[in-house]
Amino acid sequence: MDTALRADLFDPAAIAALGRIEIVARWVVDGFVSGLHRSPRKGFSVEFAEHRPYQPGDDLRYLDWRIAARADRWVVKQFEEETNLRALLLLDVSRSMDWTGAPERLTKRAYGERLVAALALLLLRQRDAVGLVRFDGEVRSALAPRARQGQWRRVVASLLEEPGGARASRVAAALAHAGRTLRRPGLIVLVSDLLVDVPETEQAVRALRAAGHDVTVLHLMDPAERDLPSAGEALFVDPESGEEVPAAAGDLRAAYRATVARAIDEWRAAFARAGAGFATVVTDEPFGVPLRHAFLARERRG
Repeated sequence: MDTALRADLFDPAAIAALGRIEIVARWVVDGFVSGLHRSPRKGFSVEFAEHRPYQPGDDLRYLDWRIAARADRWVVKQFEEETNLRALLLLDVSRSMDWTGAPERLTKRAYGERLVAALALLLLRQRDAVGLVRFDGEVRSALAPRARQGQWRRVVASLLEEPGGARASRVAAALAHAGRTLRRPGLIVLVSDLLVDVPETEQAVRALRAAGHDVTVLHLMDPAERDLPSAGEALFVDPESGEEVPAAAGDLRAAYRATVARAIDEWRAAFARAGAGFATVVTDEPFGVPLRHAFLARERRG
């Protein structure tokens, strides 16, 4: 695929305007994969998935004779390929994620939804088991990791659900939920704007790392959050608490930049101490940028 045509390198708002979330995700993943130098895959073993009714022509080796003898019912064992890993994607859908600094840009939640959809599809194409947790102050929806057919549709359907609308986000609680969901060491990717306390989140990540999980955090920020626009008088509103503060943007810009830089450095240091990966993602960056961070984490796990 020509680089100029790769959707993973497009402006995210422009590509999102061209189709539904599942279509955009497919375009992004197709473009991303075309840019990878792929190595031949090794063989897979298989594990039992579920039963289905016997149909004429099915291989009799997979007939479950015990059920046939006990219940006089002919069923076939279905198997799914043993996956390289189990991955759980955590998406913050709290009130602050609905914000954008300009109408032509995606909100943080809209950007995160398309990013998570693309990442889920990419992992499923690698035959990994993928699950999804959407959360704000509580878990709003949860899909256990699966690699079988139909999981992609379930992920997309979950992403299209309305958020709960809670102002506050409980990242640490969502991470703890992820630890209970993954029964063996796997990959956890957190997508959030991280408007939460550092120590509690760091402690939750440490617990996951102690259990053998790899953790990658994608810190979403709108460009206006990263670098305060040089506007005149403005009313600054905390989307989590609702607190309002009027001020002149020009007077605050230098101090604001320094404060944001310190906050990002604090998160980077906290996750480094906990042994997790971390990247700041600005919502005007092409989806291929954060997708690369998450995919590299998957490759290290594999």
